Amino acid sequence: MHDLRRQALESGKTVSKKARSRVVSRTTSTTNSRTASRTQSRQGSDDEDGNLSDSTNWSVNSIDDMLSVDSSEDTAEGWKQDLGDRMEEIIDRKRSSVQGRETTLNIYTHLLMGHYAYDQLQHKTLELFPALLKSVKADESEKEASLALRAIALTLLTVPSEHMYDGVYQTIKRTYADSESPAVKAVAIHALAAAAIYGGASDSEIEDIMDAMLEIVESDGSSVEAADSGEVVAAACEAWGFLATSIDDMEDKTELAMDAFVDQLESSNTAVQIAAGENIALLFEKSFTEREADDGPASDEEDEEGLPIDSSYVKRYEVYRQKAQLEHTLSQLANESSRRIAKKDRKTLHTNFADILNTVEHPSRGPRYQKAIDQETGKRYGSRMVVRIHKTGSMRIDKWWKLHRLQALRRVLGGGFVVHYESNEVVFDSLPIMILQET
Repeated sequence: MHDLRRQALESGKTVSKKARSRVVSRTTSTTNSRTASRTQSRQGSDDEDGNLSDSTNWSVNSIDDMLSVDSSEDTAEGWKQDLGDRMEEIIDRKRSSVQGRETTLNIYTHLLMGHYAYDQLQHKTLELFPALLKSVKADESEKEASLALRAIALTLLTVPSEHMYDGVYQTIKRTYADSESPAVKAVAIHALAAAAIYGGASDSEIEDIMDAMLEIVESDGSSVEAADSGEVVAAACEAWGFLATSIDDMEDKTELAMDAFVDQLESSNTAVQIAAGENIALLFEKSFTEREADDGPASDEEDEEGLPIDSSYVKRYEVYRQKAQLEHTLSQLANESSRRIAKKDRKTLHTNFADILNTVEHPSRGPRYQKAIDQETGKRYGSRMVVRIHKTGSMRIDKWWKLHRLQALRRVLGGGFVVHYESNEVVFDSLPIMILQET
């Protein structure tokens, strides 16, 4: 089961030598991650380091606000019985009401967020998915449909499948295309991305979904009857970015994608602007791959302050022809001062677009890259985005592909992310190594 998801997230999706070499390098790091280094990370305040805690106020821009998961009152076996009862209620819909199904689905999703329930679910999925799809198809209430879609994603993240994508694809696609609710459309888009990765979609099917998401972005939502819906367009951007992390060679898709995302930088919706910007950063990052023997020796390039630039990565293709114009636009967003934009949104734009601009200028630099010099090492601090895990370890999010995956998992798992990171190998293998902190 766990090999399945590693293949989907880490497998080479091109036949190029360079792509294969990158996959081998990354897979090696995740394979060795259970024996993570005990290197002690530098401590500092959350504000100083850009740290991300594992508490319910965990926040990365573009992640939907989620309810917290509190399993502190669960008995050792009580939650298992509760989950079993909820599964039976979902499967047996006779005499159930919309309100009753909403309550059942709400409890079911929270139990799956707060616990790793593979053993409880593995023999029930063939009954659960048809029942969950009925709640989606019925579309009797926005809440029931949204919870059922969320439940599908959570169930697949708990029990991945080689073939379940084929069984849920049409219903989820029809939902984001035809539902009258923008909120349901957005949840369906994210559910489809999760189903593709964890439900056994083929490489070509993943790319087809990305093309459909790009069409939503290009049409400002009109292609799915959601004209000018920031919620739907942002979801399409986010889903596209998550799926793009499973593709190694993005050269053929870059030009059209860049045109669409650059256009969305002019959106009046902050979430859309940020999601589009994060995809731009990801595309620039993907255009650089690790230096190989036939690339020749690295040069001794220096940045604007005379410090060496990371030359371990090599540019493979041009991402965007009007790069200077793009940098100007990103700089404006990083310094947005219009009072028509809420103060909180202005701050969010400043932080995110400073990062995105930095990556466009220097693609080896990831999120929250700090140019300040560490006096002990004489080098820049580099990316300072960190996710702390129960105060025993941390993950450094120093690449955009890591941030995209992290955000996608958090949208599904909400406050239960840490539980799954520690117990669910599917989640663990999707993310970078955790550095254990010495006590």
